[in-house]
Amino acid sequence: MVSEAEKYKADDEKQKDRVGAKNSLESYAFNMKQTIEDEKLKDKISADDKKKIEDKCSEVIRWLDSNQTAEKDEFEHQQKELEGICNPIITKLYQSAGGDPGAAPGGGAGGAGGAGGPTIEEVD
Repeated sequence: MVSEAEKYKADDEKQKDRVGAKNSLESYAFNMKQTIEDEKLKDKISADDKKKIEDKCSEVIRWLDSNQTAEKDEFEHQQKELEGICNPIITKLYQSAGGDPGAAPGGGAGGAGGAGGPTIEEVD
């Protein structure tokens, strides 16, 4: 019984990692689409760069829709490809706007809490 539990624990961890990678990719793709549509940034990004991000995000979302059971490595590979296209464009955008190039566009997923917001300890 203990060995069965250990076997299932390993399977559960693998599944958790796979789903986490899938959710991370999906979140990143949607955040990038939202970022390029942001009213404040819309006019500051070139039409060519916007199209590159939009096309790649749409491609990744279509891939996600047809590959729900893909392995963690496949999700991570897709995210690296998407980041390879988006990161240089977004970095250039934030540098030209005078913003923090390390800031997560679109609010970012899974980042630390905002500097000005309350922390968990402060909330009653």
